[in-house]
Amino acid sequence: MNRLTDNKIVLVTRPTRLAELVTRFNTVSQARFYIEHQGADFSDYLREDEAYHRAFRATQAALAELGRVHPIDRKFLPNYVFTPEDTIVALGQDGLVANTLKYLHGQPVLGVNPDPARWDGRLLPFQVRDLPKVMPEVLLRKRPVRSVTMAKAALNNGLNLYAVNDLFIGPKSHSSARYLLRSGKVCEAQSSSGVIVSTGLGATGWLKSLLTGAATISQLAGGVLHRPAPAPALVPVTKPRGRTPAAPRARGAPDEFAWDANHLFYTVREPFPSKTTGTSLVFGQVTAETPLILDSCMAENGVIFSDGIEKDFLEFNAGTRAVIGIAERKGVLVE
Repeated sequence: MNRLTDNKIVLVTRPTRLAELVTRFNTVSQARFYIEHQGADFSDYLREDEAYHRAFRATQAALAELGRVHPIDRKFLPNYVFTPEDTIVALGQDGLVANTLKYLHGQPVLGVNPDPARWDGRLLPFQVRDLPKVMPEVLLRKRPVRSVTMAKAALNNGLNLYAVNDLFIGPKSHSSARYLLRSGKVCEAQSSSGVIVSTGLGATGWLKSLLTGAATISQLAGGVLHRPAPAPALVPVTKPRGRTPAAPRARGAPDEFAWDANHLFYTVREPFPSKTTGTSLVFGQVTAETPLILDSCMAENGVIFSDGIEKDFLEFNAGTRAVIGIAERKGVLVE
């Protein structure tokens, strides 16, 4: 076999919902009993699993024609040793691509959508059938790529955590986080349910949700708490005609900003004003010149995690300082 490269092609996979259920309940039969007992359609789990494994087999076969293929499950990413010459193919949803990028140092990542009828795939521009044409260009580094700015949390104990979409700094459980937050020359003691720092790639995810919620609540609740309660309606409430109005945007809130932007945005969730905590630093930019600095005031349960992976976290308890800024490395996505 005349392969195009002797370098590794790392094929990153993820378990399907069915595989996760089998891990939980030991057998497919037990998983079926649980899902159907809940009134859900188990056949959808089977179809998804079948489609994913069909795509995996076809992807592996196509890649094997070009080089040495190393399939790995996403759970092994934190400990996998990538080499500079590796090319990475992520077969899964957008989250798998983001989770893969943060463990790399400039190696290109090609996102493949295993089930286009099921997943939109914002970060999955390719299908399995595209691989014979696209992969040779990628291996020869002739395919266009897109740079992705990442965020980094650097702790005073020497530990670091990278994020492709966003960082969460706050409490492990449903409680209040206490910390000192510094942006530029301004420092403030705060109590909140946590701080989110988003990249351009993550702007349409958690950041958009937070800003939309804040703007909508502010508009709808303005003055309502101080008005007398309305009399009960004596006629049925009907749905208004016409289109539902769009949710308002928070002032200065980015609908979306460039994936390779030289800044991030931070948002404080549910800040609580009191005699000892303020709410003036709740939203703003993070740049190389003005990183976000947080000093934990929590005795326990303080955490920092990235991209929604709560199990992969850094402890953020009293005595810990976190400097949040732009990472020194960027992700590389194949277009």
